[in-house]
Amino acid sequence: MTALDWPGFGQVTLAGLLFLCLAAALAGAVDAVVGGGGLIQLPALLLVGPGGQPLYALATNKVASVIGTASAVTTYARQTKIDWPAALPMAFAAFGGAVGGAAFAGALQPGVLNGVVLVALVGVGLYTWRKPELGVTEAPRFRQVAQIGLMALGGALIGFYDGLAGPGTGAFLVFLLVGLLGFAFLRASATAKLVNVATNLGALLYFIPAGKVLWGLGLVLAACNLAGAVFGARLAVRRGSAFVRRVFLTVVVALVVSLGWKAALG
Repeated sequence: MTALDWPGFGQVTLAGLLFLCLAAALAGAVDAVVGGGGLIQLPALLLVGPGGQPLYALATNKVASVIGTASAVTTYARQTKIDWPAALPMAFAAFGGAVGGAAFAGALQPGVLNGVVLVALVGVGLYTWRKPELGVTEAPRFRQVAQIGLMALGGALIGFYDGLAGPGTGAFLVFLLVGLLGFAFLRASATAKLVNVATNLGALLYFIPAGKVLWGLGLVLAACNLAGAVFGARLAVRRGSAFVRRVFLTVVVALVVSLGWKAALG
């Protein structure tokens, strides 16, 4: 099929654009519930997007993701409690980490990171599966000052990873808040969305001046991502922490299978 000769679309075909729109909507819904939308949206971009160039796909993915995650934060904030004094320092730290990660994105071989992330995700999944009571209710483990410090440190590290690669960022943020800090899954997901907005913006701060963003494609996918994110956030709020936990485990398993498959193929 002939590629679309539209500025900012990277010569994607019409069939490819429709496929990417469906992937973006699904990614937005999954991402709003618990994170992991990058598992759907980024591979789709790499498959049929801008000429197989990873940096263009990564940068354009951030445009769609930042709008979808921002809309999810708005939905969560209207319907569940976000601890803004703790969440905002985490978001700022994650923003800085993502800028640094994006700067290294072109220099690191993907296989170097995939193995570490795969092992970490297996550990996260097993720990959550073996503790069915984890994240069902709030069980804070630290005082406010220590909690803010740990959130900021974790945000910076995960933000760096998101700028560098991205798959599993939402899962790692949610697990940090639930497994280490004692948040309930619903509140953790709401906070993670705010932090994810910051990491996406941080990565874009590097990618935009570098000329890696395909704006036409990115904005179309952003609209699809936004629609999915609003649906996903409303579903999460309505169904509660137990539902979010189940989706979390499903996303972690999918990430493990995806990364394991890539490692097996070399």
